[in-house]
Amino acid sequence: MPGDLQFSWELSGTGWATCRIADSASEQRHFVSYCTDALADLIHRVAGLYGPTSVQRISFDLEPAEVRWVLRGQDSDVGIAIYEFPDMSTSFDMADSEGKLVWRSKQPRALLSHAVVEAAQDVLRIHGEDGYRAKWVQHPFPAAALQDLRRLHMRDDSCELPHGVATS
Repeated sequence: MPGDLQFSWELSGTGWATCRIADSASEQRHFVSYCTDALADLIHRVAGLYGPTSVQRISFDLEPAEVRWVLRGQDSDVGIAIYEFPDMSTSFDMADSEGKLVWRSKQPRALLSHAVVEAAQDVLRIHGEDGYRAKWVQHPFPAAALQDLRRLHMRDDSCELPHGVATS
């Protein structure tokens, strides 16, 4: 599978996660707040790429800033664009183009899905569901969403990478 995507999601303290996405050209790293159910939102939106809606948006609260990911399905590829906004409380009604484009890449959907599944499984393996809830506080681990994304990925993508299954 062509592509050079790297993705990680690490709980970096109570109520905070470090989200990193990179390709061979550049990377973005953000410190995401628990004010939204960020990991679940990401998993749901990536799973949405398997349905009829070709554009998916995810907003991460950086307190006070917002990082908005725009995922555009293009056949078996996904255009990923990340925009920054200075204040999440005022940016909800703003168009993507009103934000500052800070990262862009085009990747196979299979690779993006695989990377998100693996990162979420790593979080579950390291922390378990109870440990995740203790650190993320307001939201439980998105086990059902992860299972759904893994199912869609394995059903629809020709991914030859290993697919480990995390346990809590």
